[in-house]
Amino acid sequence: MYIYKKMLLLVPLAMALSASYSQQFIQGKIVDEKGESVIGASIVIPPGNVFGVSDLEGQFTLSGEISFPTTIQVSLVGYKAKKITVNRENAASRLEIILEDDFELAEVLITSRRRQEEIQAVPIPVSVIGGALVEDAQAFNVNRLKELVPSVQLYSSNPRNTTLNIRGLGSTFGLTNDGIDPGVGFYVDGVFFARPAVTALDFIDVDQIEVLRGPQGTLFGKNTTAGAFNITTRRPRFQPGATIESSFGNYGFVQTRGSVTGPLSQKLAGRLSFSGTRRDGLIYNVATQKFTNDLNNLGVRGQLLYVPSEKVEVLVAGDVTRQRPDGFAQVVAGVVETQRAPFRQFNAIIQDLNYSLPSNNPFDRLIDHDTPWRSGNDVGGVSVNVDANLWGGTLTSTSAWRYWNWDPSNDRDFTGLQALSLSQAPSRHDQWSQEIRFAGDFNSRLSGVIGVFALWQDLKSDPFHTEESGIHQWRFVQNNQNPLWQTPGLLDGFGIRTTNRLESFSGAVFGQLDWKISEKISLLPGIRWNYDEKQVYFNRETYGGLQTDDPVLIALQQSVYNDQEFEAMVDESNFSGQVTLAYRPTSKINTFGTFSTNFKPVGINLGGLPRENGRTMIELARIEPEFVTHIEGGIKTSPTSKSSANLTLFNTSIQNFQTLVQTPDLSVNRGYLANAEEVNVAGAELDVSLKIRSNIQLFGALTYTDARYVKFTNAPVPLEEVGGESFKDISGGRLPGISRWAGSAGGEWSHQSRFLGLKGEVFIASELFFRSEFSSSPSPSRYLNIDGYGVMNARAGFRGANGFTLFVWSRNLTDTQNFEQLLPGAGNVGHFAAVLGDPRTVGFTVRFNFKEN
Repeated sequence: MYIYKKMLLLVPLAMALSASYSQQFIQGKIVDEKGESVIGASIVIPPGNVFGVSDLEGQFTLSGEISFPTTIQVSLVGYKAKKITVNRENAASRLEIILEDDFELAEVLITSRRRQEEIQAVPIPVSVIGGALVEDAQAFNVNRLKELVPSVQLYSSNPRNTTLNIRGLGSTFGLTNDGIDPGVGFYVDGVFFARPAVTALDFIDVDQIEVLRGPQGTLFGKNTTAGAFNITTRRPRFQPGATIESSFGNYGFVQTRGSVTGPLSQKLAGRLSFSGTRRDGLIYNVATQKFTNDLNNLGVRGQLLYVPSEKVEVLVAGDVTRQRPDGFAQVVAGVVETQRAPFRQFNAIIQDLNYSLPSNNPFDRLIDHDTPWRSGNDVGGVSVNVDANLWGGTLTSTSAWRYWNWDPSNDRDFTGLQALSLSQAPSRHDQWSQEIRFAGDFNSRLSGVIGVFALWQDLKSDPFHTEESGIHQWRFVQNNQNPLWQTPGLLDGFGIRTTNRLESFSGAVFGQLDWKISEKISLLPGIRWNYDEKQVYFNRETYGGLQTDDPVLIALQQSVYNDQEFEAMVDESNFSGQVTLAYRPTSKINTFGTFSTNFKPVGINLGGLPRENGRTMIELARIEPEFVTHIEGGIKTSPTSKSSANLTLFNTSIQNFQTLVQTPDLSVNRGYLANAEEVNVAGAELDVSLKIRSNIQLFGALTYTDARYVKFTNAPVPLEEVGGESFKDISGGRLPGISRWAGSAGGEWSHQSRFLGLKGEVFIASELFFRSEFSSSPSPSRYLNIDGYGVMNARAGFRGANGFTLFVWSRNLTDTQNFEQLLPGAGNVGHFAAVLGDPRTVGFTVRFNFKEN
């Protein structure tokens, strides 16, 4: 009976609870201060089991088990978050919630220090480009991205011969020699990409690109003496979503990109992304009556995310990218009179051969090349990344295998003459990498990163590299007026086939601490130990040409091409480190100073070696490692909640600077490596962001760089001095590829509006990139300098709240005519060719975004 009475007493309580905690509805509308509907706002009742999103009319409905009174949280980027209390009486009527504009800059988070941090709090000069800007600005590869980050330089005469530098440092300028490592690290989702050819590929589903400036060897697995690209792609989601985008423009431009993501099971999600780009050629070949230098790119990336527990994530990724352009052809841009005899000048040579260039104006974009241009570029790989939350931090293992297949054909004499009839260096590259690191907090004042890294590489000719002379080669290479040079068939079909192989290993232990001495002062010491080993086998054999026993004719042939075989092994280990002192007096000011030393790994020549009196100069096989001393100071400020302004000053000195010598000796295929005694690069960088209103944002970046050879006493001569002294002291001369001034600026204005009955916003955006003149010759030349230029890009369109976007765009809106790079012709006979900047392109993009919240 007692229990029965107690149960009777609980009945009123249960009735009261059911009245206050049952299936309920809350409806309302989200508007801004002007009374206009706000689309896509998130409405949540903590802890989040009941939530909704405002629709095209700003309307929302919350349904579920709601206990009154309750608190509703409303948020949307561009507006101040708002909390309101709702009781039963309020819920009975439709709510109207007014959101106030939030003019503050959006918080930018980066992961470069292996943990998520706000960019203004990190004592590193870093630029961040979001995936949305990459897509909207048509910056779908690194060459276009450089227009947004003026500290970055990229030069590419084809994917293999690509130079990616930061502050003018990183890789050799001009032609590539595979025997040295890049000084700029290129990482995608934590995986190091060793080949520079990857920079020519289209980005696939990029979420964010972080460009770190200065040495980063204590943070990243591979040594990075000049900086790093840290690229993260969009990860799989456990909520279904899809994106499809197509762009169409002049010159037959068509690009389609898309992705789909969603759950495959309770603990497994997947993502599949693709990108395809086509464009007609921009240079007309009057010999073939076809346009060349087109785009033909296709890439696919797949990811699986497995989350077995709250503390472990496993991400498996695979990608395949294929390029099949009919290019990259260069146009003859000019002729220099060298110091050779008059009969050895380019104009005299082509006059004797009764030949004339199709145009003397490179911007006519005309060529008559008789050797097909081909740049088959295949890159791909598989990676496994495991993140485990342990010991107050994250333990990460990144394992990867990547490959690169290169199938080229070039016309290196840049003319319609059969001088160099073949120039091909097909190659196969495989790399295996393993990185294990821990990043986390050791106590309340001490945090850091510690890791180990190993990289194995195998690069080989596939099956061999070929250089072959044509029927006109004799006139280009004759070094005297001996009539035997005109012997029929002497050099016709005479060439070299080279088999080579480079096997290398790089291992490292690295770490960096962040010691919070006080609330305002932090000390960040870092250290790195590196070991590098390279082994090369090189075998070059001549073939073809006139078959003769005449020793004089054989000597003439051997002066052009000759046999060469050598093996070499180099290794080096070294310690390097850095220390940074950061002082943050207020939340709006962060100052830092850094001193660091670093080593760029030992190199080895892999394109043939010069000969002296018939002897191969094997002593030139080894290229000493660079020793880098770097000093940097900076201040990051947030003057208001709507703005940021960051200034960095830097000075970098390099002993044994690794450079490339372009030699008149055709047997030294694509030049050889050498060390300059010392170079120095100093300058300043300014980055500014400003949000005038919630719908107006501006940004700008300006960099000043002074780069000099402090001492280079045995440098190759510039093109105009070929035929005089073999070497030249260029101490005090400027480094190639570096403008003293470079900058970018841009902004976007938007306004809520309707288009075809859809609610959303219209927008106008533009970016401007400019740079002052710069040298395009490793040894300063009076003629191989490129004038300064500016490029403006712009777009305007509509973003719908339902995921629909449509906009028109133009790249190089003012149709600026500019050179990107100048290259001497093979053999240095006086003519030089140019890589041309793209003309004005216009088009439109349509995008559909489907997401389930």
